[in-house]
Amino acid sequence: MTVEHAESQLMNAEDYLVWEDEQEERHEFVGGMIYAMSGGTSAHAAIAANVLVALGSQLRGKPCRPYGPDLKVRVQYPTHTRFYYPDVMVACTPAPPNALFHDQPVVIVEVASPSTRRTDELEKRDAYQTISTLRVYVLLEQSEAAAVVWRRGAAGFVREVYAGLAAVIALPEIGAALELSQVYEAVTFLPEPAPE
Repeated sequence: MTVEHAESQLMNAEDYLVWEDEQEERHEFVGGMIYAMSGGTSAHAAIAANVLVALGSQLRGKPCRPYGPDLKVRVQYPTHTRFYYPDVMVACTPAPPNALFHDQPVVIVEVASPSTRRTDELEKRDAYQTISTLRVYVLLEQSEAAAVVWRRGAAGFVREVYAGLAAVIALPEIGAALELSQVYEAVTFLPEPAPE
């Protein structure tokens, strides 16, 4: 998903949740600013769906549950609140059926695109890593079978790199794994944009 534009009017988090629930399009919320999200590519949608299916089948009957891109994650800073729509998140605490967001994810997965890479690698990564329950942040590529994973360790988050269809991202934190051969099944890779 890409950020299309920012609304010029500031809004508080409570009003945003009410307003967003009435909208046909999705909007992310960063400290009072509202950002409309545009649609993604078929490759993006296929990769995210493959992750959701893979994790859903592995977590069936277990306490952790995967959620797709329609459920927001809340990030609370001392000075402001943010709401993002991750492509996939896994939470191990139940959410009420009418919940509009979850704020205790254990794993978050985003699919990078040229227009969202900077946000995914910097802003969202930094925001997600402030969530005390988060153990793993996975950033999947669209142009090749590859991922960068930030995993929480004793000294903070450690960066891991995975490449190739034979690679497997172990997720012992939730009792699952992501095989890149499954994640990229039936995906036609997008070529990297030419440098300007």
